[in-house]
Amino acid sequence: MTDIIAPQTTGAQRPAAKTAVLLVNLGTPETPTSTAVRRYLAEFLSDPRVIETPRWLWWPILHGAILRVRPARSARAYASIWTPQGSPLFVLSRALAAGLRTEFAASGVRVELAMRYGQPALREAITHLHGEGVRRLLVLPLYPQYSAASTGSAIDAAMQALRALRWLPELRTINDYHDHAGYIDALAASVRAHWQRAGRAQKLLLSFHGLPQRCIEQGDPYLDQCCTTAALLRAKLGLDEKECALGFQSRVGREAWIRPYTEELLDQWPRQGVRRIQVLCPGFAVDCLETLEEIALRDRERFLAAGGESLDYIPALNAEATHVAALAALIRRHLQGWTETDDVCA
Repeated sequence: MTDIIAPQTTGAQRPAAKTAVLLVNLGTPETPTSTAVRRYLAEFLSDPRVIETPRWLWWPILHGAILRVRPARSARAYASIWTPQGSPLFVLSRALAAGLRTEFAASGVRVELAMRYGQPALREAITHLHGEGVRRLLVLPLYPQYSAASTGSAIDAAMQALRALRWLPELRTINDYHDHAGYIDALAASVRAHWQRAGRAQKLLLSFHGLPQRCIEQGDPYLDQCCTTAALLRAKLGLDEKECALGFQSRVGREAWIRPYTEELLDQWPRQGVRRIQVLCPGFAVDCLETLEEIALRDRERFLAAGGESLDYIPALNAEATHVAALAALIRRHLQGWTETDDVCA
């Protein structure tokens, strides 16, 4: 009789597989200094998803001009909004992750935060989760509307980090949540709460981050998704397009970006008799440089200089309970079918 040879094992009992949700935001310099900003911008602007110009053409521009001039200017902008706890984007993203961690504590689902650029690094977060026994991973980029330069880049980075692992976890990603009912409800609730505190202005501006027009022509659904978010929010608030306008901010360079430009609207409206406005930025999960410095400070000054009387910025959803609840519902929907979470997904 032939002996049966038992398979060799390490002798160690493997722990039960764990499930984790990895929130990914854009990132931020570690300090509001030229050195830290230069390091952050070098990583950000080296991403081929962000800058699609051929490397041989872009590299001399980036290292020969942009990284010599822009860090000092950007450092001043960051310094104007920096908090004692650090960068608003990092502090508020961490608070949002903490809220979701509490939401899922009873289910055993881990919730961690990573940044696409800077710290905490996405690669290190995935390596850490893997070492902790996570074998099912849901990646949620904190961008409600999809673009290749934001969501696409975050998913790229997650895939690259996974390449270093021998035993890959099951992987799911959330591409967007631009029309998710909980997200729209949370936005509407934030506007209504602001109206209760400050009253209504003549016009509500929904300002989304801009994108080069060529990105839309190449297939990004970003513009359509921004328009859908705006339409759903208008319907929820009972506003029409004249009362609630759509604009796109943060344009750089000379090429055409998607319109209308927020800056142009702010220049035009005072001449048309619109002197009191409120601005909401639905594409930003938490407040950051583009909302607190660009909109609430620089664009407010621009609007007043054009003849406006007041520009009132409505904060991002940040770690508000309505935001945590909306993202928790979104996450539960995408976790369905992973057995240890079926009871919390029902």
